[in-house]
Amino acid sequence: QVQLVESGGGLVQAGGSLRLSCAASGRTFNNYHMGWFRQAPGKEREFVARIISGGGRTYYADSVKGRFTISRDNAKKTVYLQMNSLNPEDTAVYYCAAGTQWLSTTRVYDYWGQGTQVTVSS
Repeated sequence: QVQLVESGGGLVQAGGSLRLSCAASGRTFNNYHMGWFRQAPGKEREFVARIISGGGRTYYADSVKGRFTISRDNAKKTVYLQMNSLNPEDTAVYYCAAGTQWLSTTRVYDYWGQGTQVTVSS
């Protein structure tokens, strides 16, 4: 069992930066690949970034590649999403998720956080 709690969302101007954190509880955090997803109003939840359980491999959606960076600290049981050069299209609720399959689809992730709101003003 893994419980996830996101933090770090907020309101930022276009071009600004935010760093999201996702703190996990449970002894098996190191066994899980971690992903970040987002959901804007009226849209489906979409993949943003993922990081492999050991931390040595990452993968990004094309829309955030070069602007966002996912990382993890297994000793702290925390995964991060550094978001730079934000634009209004990045406005959404951001969720972290844990799963055991190295895929980007939501259905393969077993545990989800409650989400944190990111709003980017123009």
